[in-house]
Amino acid sequence: MTDAHAITTPEQLQALYAPPRELVLKKVADRIDPRTASFIGASPFAVLATFGARGPHVTPRGDAPGFVDVVNETTLALPDRRGNNRIDALRDVVDNPAVSLLFMVPGVGETLRVAGKARLTTDPALCARYAVQGQLPVTVMLISVEEVFMQCARAIVRSKLWKAPEAPAPVPSAGQLLEAHTKGLVVAEEYDRERGPVVASTLY
Repeated sequence: MTDAHAITTPEQLQALYAPPRELVLKKVADRIDPRTASFIGASPFAVLATFGARGPHVTPRGDAPGFVDVVNETTLALPDRRGNNRIDALRDVVDNPAVSLLFMVPGVGETLRVAGKARLTTDPALCARYAVQGQLPVTVMLISVEEVFMQCARAIVRSKLWKAPEAPAPVPSAGQLLEAHTKGLVVAEEYDRERGPVVASTLY
């Protein structure tokens, strides 16, 4: 279907928006200063964006605050914790080192965006450094920082993300989603009943 209103050129797109303010253009840094390091150190959750041979992926990353380590002003270390072993993001980094992280701190409206080039390592000393509960990460992602900037709070404020809802949203359970996505390979009730203890016992 042809869309007569489709935006197909940079010029068309820019014509729809006012130019960004000077501050917005100048707020981008190329290294981690002490205040930025403090924000990262307070963050228990980040979203990792990658793009490899099989297309783009956005994956959640989370652990105790400071789980992403500021090694120095131009390097971050992200230990890979236990997951589903699809390793989509890690495969992407092998294909294409460009990555981006969005750091979030509960209760804080602003977020922090960091972009750069990543590589994976199994350096024994690094893996030992980031062990948790005696469990070593299989790999550590080292990110050479190229771009850092604060994202304003509008999206968080509009979404009321940190405001506790009066009642939980009636969303499908993990089992119900998997049952649909796998065309019945998973039985929703069984999965949901067993998943909680499994997650609790396999965090690391």
